[in-house]
Amino acid sequence: MDVTTLPTPALVIDAAIVRRNVERMAAYAREHALGVRPHTKTHKSLRLAAMQLAAGAVGLTVAKAGEAEAMAQAGRGDAPADLLVAYPALDPSRANRLARLARRATVRVAVDSAYAAEALAEAAERANGTIGILVDVDVGMGRTGVQSPVAALALAQKVDSLPGLRLDGIMIYPGHVWDPPDAQAPALAAVAVILGATLALWRENGFEARIVSGGSTPTAYQSHLIPGLTEIRPGTYVFNDMNALRGGFCGLNDCAARIVCTVVSEAVPGQVVIDAGSKTLTSDRCIPAPESGHGLIVEYPDARITKLSEEHGQVDVTACSRRPRVGERVTVVPNHICPCVNLHDAAWWLEPGEPPESLVVDARGRTS
Repeated sequence: MDVTTLPTPALVIDAAIVRRNVERMAAYAREHALGVRPHTKTHKSLRLAAMQLAAGAVGLTVAKAGEAEAMAQAGRGDAPADLLVAYPALDPSRANRLARLARRATVRVAVDSAYAAEALAEAAERANGTIGILVDVDVGMGRTGVQSPVAALALAQKVDSLPGLRLDGIMIYPGHVWDPPDAQAPALAAVAVILGATLALWRENGFEARIVSGGSTPTAYQSHLIPGLTEIRPGTYVFNDMNALRGGFCGLNDCAARIVCTVVSEAVPGQVVIDAGSKTLTSDRCIPAPESGHGLIVEYPDARITKLSEEHGQVDVTACSRRPRVGERVTVVPNHICPCVNLHDAAWWLEPGEPPESLVVDARGRTS
């Protein structure tokens, strides 16, 4: 079997590009004395997690308890896995699962409420374990995170008073920053002001943030502009996608994950249909270019994937000087690769000169 005979739609991953992306991020982090704690929600793969750890990652980031349970198998040698759950795990099921996991791995959870801290403390006590806590501080995203340095201090004091918890530091997420890389300095300076004030207030009150975790793929290579960070949590960088490409954060040759599709219809004038719909590509729009369609058809860049239903991708080809034909295979770079990967049981790992190898998506569907 080779790429031309894979059953479509097929998620294919270029191994050489993945290695280059991982090595480039690791080199940047070493240059700026930052740890990399990659967010595994992008690839959900133990094999890729091991590759990132081998390149020097200080640990792994996950979103849910199920992902943490899967990635706990990705420890470095005999050392237990080091996991950050960058999501407020506060319901009994998740809190208890993480507390049990903390008996055999280093588990940290980002929280922004006393409720979450108390829930995790109770679970940790029942499991006779310890959970590390990062206080989630909102630096502009407006999604989660306490809203001021004073609130961050109050939550740190609460965490410090609870048995079963260890106050490890602060988490921020500059996910609102989508400026081109060379124009991010003002936005990141504003982030630095909030973080700096929080760290100063903690120090004044006798608290140390041993870990200050930040970063995103769009801001990853400008992370040194935020003093105080000790680590960054990029996820998408390992594969990249149209969000990263249209945002100016990577080139097309940096996009390692693509969907090989087959054109299944050309019956409607001005349109072809590919066998990749919302169950393959997701319905996510491109953040920097929301009207650009549902991904890039590499071989036909003037085509536009205008509409997705479950199994159909409708492609407007009226702007194309030549158009794909029925039975032809085309390659799509998705808008948002993270949920796209989660839709597939396995991907095809492509090493140069070797036949495709099935790569299981180990943490697929771990949404709780």
